[in-house]
Amino acid sequence: MYEDADRLLAEREERLEAELAELTRPPGEVGTISFGKRVGEGTSMAVDRLAAVSAQEHLLAMLDEVRRARRRVADGTYGACEVCGEPIPEGRLEARPWATRCVAHS
Repeated sequence: MYEDADRLLAEREERLEAELAELTRPPGEVGTISFGKRVGEGTSMAVDRLAAVSAQEHLLAMLDEVRRARRRVADGTYGACEVCGEPIPEGRLEARPWATRCVAHS
């Protein structure tokens, strides 16, 4: 019944894993980093790393949601809210195939 959902979720999982791999790839030669009173390359690199950490946390959370949804497809509970058990509206599942909760419980 939800074969299309599982296919979409599998594709999303693959894309998220690729994005995480790219994000966590070791940087090339970074040289020396110096911090001082003026904004310089070191400050810019530090800001970039902080942004990357935030992006990584977001991607990991989404990957967890996608994997949880795929487990629900496998065990036959996909499409039902994991809190109240009511069906998740089709529009929500089309927009967010990894949704495991209805709008009221999200």
